[in-house]
Amino acid sequence: MSATTWGWLVLAFPLAGTLVSALGFRRLPGRSAGWVGTGAIALSFVASIGALIALQGHAPEHRELVSSLWSYASSVGIDAKVSILVDPLSVFMILTVTGVSTLIHLYSISYMEGDRGFVRYFAYLNFFVLSMLLLVLAGNFLLLIVGWAFVGAASYLLISFWYRRTTATRAGIKAFVINVVGDVGLVLGTYFIFKHTGTLDLLGSFHAVSNAAHPAFGHATNDGDLVAGCVLLLVGAFAKSAQIPLHTWLPDAMEGPTPVSSLIHAATMVTAGVYLIARMHPLFERAPAAQDVGAIVGAATLLIAGTIGLAQTDIKRVIAYSTMSQIGYMIMGVSVGAYAAGLFHLMTHAFFKALLFMAAGSIIGAMAGEQSLDRMGGFRRALPFTYASFVIGGLALSGIPPFSGFFSKDEILLVTGERGGWHWALYVVGYLGALLTAIYTFRLIFRAFHGEPVAEAQELEAGHVHHAEHPTNPATGEVEDTDVGFPGPVHAIAERALPMRVAMGLLAVGAIGAGLIQIPKVDFVIDDFLRPTFADSHLYEPHTRNGLLALGLILGTVIGLAGIALAYRIWVARPGTASALRSAVPGGRALYRLFLNKWYFDELIDALVVRPVGMLGRFSRDSFERLFVQDTLVGGTTGVVRAGSAAVRAAQSGFVRYYAALLVLGVAGVGFYFLLQT
Repeated sequence: MSATTWGWLVLAFPLAGTLVSALGFRRLPGRSAGWVGTGAIALSFVASIGALIALQGHAPEHRELVSSLWSYASSVGIDAKVSILVDPLSVFMILTVTGVSTLIHLYSISYMEGDRGFVRYFAYLNFFVLSMLLLVLAGNFLLLIVGWAFVGAASYLLISFWYRRTTATRAGIKAFVINVVGDVGLVLGTYFIFKHTGTLDLLGSFHAVSNAAHPAFGHATNDGDLVAGCVLLLVGAFAKSAQIPLHTWLPDAMEGPTPVSSLIHAATMVTAGVYLIARMHPLFERAPAAQDVGAIVGAATLLIAGTIGLAQTDIKRVIAYSTMSQIGYMIMGVSVGAYAAGLFHLMTHAFFKALLFMAAGSIIGAMAGEQSLDRMGGFRRALPFTYASFVIGGLALSGIPPFSGFFSKDEILLVTGERGGWHWALYVVGYLGALLTAIYTFRLIFRAFHGEPVAEAQELEAGHVHHAEHPTNPATGEVEDTDVGFPGPVHAIAERALPMRVAMGLLAVGAIGAGLIQIPKVDFVIDDFLRPTFADSHLYEPHTRNGLLALGLILGTVIGLAGIALAYRIWVARPGTASALRSAVPGGRALYRLFLNKWYFDELIDALVVRPVGMLGRFSRDSFERLFVQDTLVGGTTGVVRAGSAAVRAAQSGFVRYYAALLVLGVAGVGFYFLLQT
């Protein structure tokens, strides 16, 4: 089969899984919906491998294949088709998305067992993966926008999956609203790009921009329409990938089931912004001002998210801010031209971040739904498999060799440093972020698994699992409704659920060994594979290396180990050091409050956006809508209609002689009119 046929199958299998679960939910007994959903994504992964093999059969310069099913609009110069683009970048993305998503589906079978929304959950999950695959395979801007919007809708469904919890529904609405802001940016950006290029086809847009580059300006034209379009595309990327200031939905998204957090943070949704910038690189390279915006925001995000992660006590939120920070690395990478490095980090991050969330789900299961690090401790012996998974994921995240994060993160910083000039500031920020990453990651591990065992850890060591038949709301202390809201009366833990162990084990292998496919100075598998997609780039120089490489790898390792050692000293060797430091360091308590309150972004957005818009809405409702629309426009119209109706009703008297008189008068009037005309 051709590569494009495999591409259509990649979309067809999750679509079939979604429909089977959604339409046959009453007839799917037990865990069959989970196996159907997992099988659908696994088949999509097989089709992705088929697309990879078929694509390799083409010469490198002919690896951009487009296939269309039909045209659904043709007007004012727009020839919009249901078309997919199969090239090295899209194949790379579908392999990553389907591979990691398959393992997350497998993990979910045990984790969500017992939930009354089990079938609905897998219908949503398949739809989410389908939306992401549609996004990355789209061959034109219109289909890209459809996939982009579908991802936002699916995220709302999954984040608010336990809809009887108010916090979950609020988090889902928040994620949806912020993503709609990004959708608006994407749509407006598409308009400016269409205005500049005259086409909505992706390859057509890229060729139009390349051919229009004026020789006097080289590649850096910074045309007004193009810069505006690219900056608006960045708005969409920042919202979807949780970059400041459109990031506040991400930690709240932890209200969804843990596998959902894993799926959103590892292989889908938050990586969409990285993909978008990499896909649109011909446009961004002709609008370097927009590239600079992306690089600066990415660097700021990775640093700010790292500081917030130092102070959070919710285990899932710590990992969430870690995701936000790592996506910052990727955004910075693809914005400075480190396309292969940024995408390689996307792949390795998918492995170890999914692993960390799954391990977090296991310990949350052991804690019967409790997520606070303040309530955890001593799980090292009670959950040895989960502990090993956390350590592997933590070492990969911290960039310690030979784990995968070591090979991908420093590659981004290397290319950033090679850009020179003010990019050196981003280089320094990147390594400062790496130090923070190691500290907060192992702060989490040491607090959860070391120290004195809590009651739940002691029960597990004794062979018991703590039950949570009637979980309570931590804010009110009231008993929660368990019909929909928690994954069953007893949370699944990896130590006792084979599907969870298999999924986490395979991800651990990826977190350890995935980096070996791109060993610097030895092999460039990702570079070589992606080169045809970036062949027109003047920034893409995959084999350019200098003395910064060895220095960067050594520096990254030293910084990672220093962060781990510092975390060990503060939270294991000398407990209480963190509190002492807050008191001893000038401004320490103020900084701690700043980080604990997430730099007050929620409060700022509430004060600068939510409240003013609310006030404007109330003012418009009370003045314009009630006085003009309701009383004048609507009220006046209804008054005219009412008066006319009354006049017509009055004429309907029921007297025959009255009707005859009207008829005579009417005929006389018509006759008189014709007499006057003659």
